[in-house]
Amino acid sequence: MDCPVCKNPLIILELNNVEIDHCTSCHGIWLDGGELDILLEGSSEKEKLLSSFKVEYNSHEKPLKCPICRKKMDKVLCGINEDILIDKCRSHHGVWFDKGELEQLVDTGSFDKENKVLNLIKDMFGHKLNLNQPGE
Repeated sequence: MDCPVCKNPLIILELNNVEIDHCTSCHGIWLDGGELDILLEGSSEKEKLLSSFKVEYNSHEKPLKCPICRKKMDKVLCGINEDILIDKCRSHHGVWFDKGELEQLVDTGSFDKENKVLNLIKDMFGHKLNLNQPGE
């Protein structure tokens, strides 16, 4: 599967039984349909976060094509303040996060430090998020 941004092949990273497709060039992340649900499982913010996804019809960003069906994806505002713009396949194949967008999305929620998403991001991308928690 190729990156919808730079067209380079995506590499598959697996952690905690979740496969994430990652572009080593632009550092974008593709989550197949349902993988975001799995990553957010057990989070008190899951439903609030997922229900925050709203199609942005007036985006000035160039539409990207789904790496699976090759059709144009929707630009979707998400996050607690709907301030993060991601790309979501209209056929529910998955979601594309440009560099840093997944971390931003996680940072908008009230996730505890044992959450799978945080651990996955830290393990895979080797950095800490600004969680405003003691000891982080």
